[in-house]
Amino acid sequence: MERVTGAEERRAAIEALRQRFGDRLSVNPGVREQHGRGEAFRPCLPPDAVLFARSTAEVALAVEICAAHRLPIVPFGVGTSLEGHVAAPAGGLSIDLSGMNRILETNAEDQDVLVEAGVTRKQLNAHLRDLGLFFPIDPGADATIGGMAATRASGTNAVRYGTMREAVLGLTVVLTDGRTIRTGGRARKSAAGYDLTRLFVGSEGTLGVITEVRLRLHPLPEAISAAVCAFPTVEAAVRTVIQTIQAGVPVARIELLDPVQMEACIRYARLEGFEPAPTLFLEFHGSTAAVAEQAEAVRAIAAEEGGSAFRWASRPEERNRLWQARHDAYYAALAFRPGAKGWATDVCVPISRLAECIEETRRDLEESKIVAPIVGHVGDGNFHLVLLVDPADPAEIARAEAVNHRLVHRALAMGGTCTGEHGIGMGKIESLLEEHGPAVPVMAAIKRALDPLGIMNPGKIFGAAPAAPGG
Repeated sequence: MERVTGAEERRAAIEALRQRFGDRLSVNPGVREQHGRGEAFRPCLPPDAVLFARSTAEVALAVEICAAHRLPIVPFGVGTSLEGHVAAPAGGLSIDLSGMNRILETNAEDQDVLVEAGVTRKQLNAHLRDLGLFFPIDPGADATIGGMAATRASGTNAVRYGTMREAVLGLTVVLTDGRTIRTGGRARKSAAGYDLTRLFVGSEGTLGVITEVRLRLHPLPEAISAAVCAFPTVEAAVRTVIQTIQAGVPVARIELLDPVQMEACIRYARLEGFEPAPTLFLEFHGSTAAVAEQAEAVRAIAAEEGGSAFRWASRPEERNRLWQARHDAYYAALAFRPGAKGWATDVCVPISRLAECIEETRRDLEESKIVAPIVGHVGDGNFHLVLLVDPADPAEIARAEAVNHRLVHRALAMGGTCTGEHGIGMGKIESLLEEHGPAVPVMAAIKRALDPLGIMNPGKIFGAAPAAPGG
């Protein structure tokens, strides 16, 4: 990608930033490299400099300086993204928001909280625990709230509690000219003007820098119980999921691990007593009576599909160990084939087409001779492959690319989407065009209107940055 600024102008921008921020502006190669990659199977594309910001005012000043010099800006949380969101293909300034980690305001009675963008989900839930509240969005990684809002993250609890789209009540955003705006508010509904909050949630840092987030909270359930159930086939497990959702059982989490992923997790997490079979991880929230009722309903459905007896985990330490094994599925997959790189896919389909989509995908993997564990938040139709590829084998990478292309095409043909939660970033630009076609230029027009210089996270969602006036 062409750089937005020339070398001399770039040096002038960095010097202006250094004069204002001193040693919190780093050009150290190691720091730059750390900020040039997420957790994706992608090359490192480092920025020219990294700023460790401490406040919204500092972010606004940095953005204003960058705009004056047309220096690209890449917002950075903790770098857990999977689609190249934090890479800097055009160089520029990475604004690290991890130091902006204050919980600014907690309203227990109204069940909302205002946090800076660098607060992580685990930090937030530790703060809320004594108030009898929790923040349910759980993408697995201990991601920052700002990053989760920017990518419209979801995770294992989405089937019951929704995604960041439902969780975010309002935002503080620094626009590309340095202006700061606040969207939304504490009211649970509003018809006042355009819904700018939803515009910025999922914008992947291409429209502005999110510095504060107001979130909807939930009461801690009276009772929580988790269970594991093995099945004779993946199809039987998926049918259980479909019937559970169609029956209206308010299950909190329902996750699928195929035999390959289950074997990888057993090895990695040292799970004793489990078999490498198609497996559902389930969790139930509510009153003691409600949890028992939900569990019995799902147990009956599973039994009809040949599911094993439920293996229960009711104590917090047992549940935490179980779900940590699920959250570590990506790393378990990498350990399953040492030396391989992981390429995570992210399709989501209507729940009625889930079994068909997974079965066709499994046949495709077998024919393509690609090792790819399957794991998914199947309660809302979202599942992932972790394509394990040898980075030194171009032929294998080409086969994996073809599998991914067919997977996306298959999901779209079934009324699904190319990304249920990871976002577009640099990895799904062509898939976005296939999915939304004529709507993509409309999105790009919004991008140009809010970022006429094309400096805000260029190269993401649309590819090359929109041309700035005058060249």
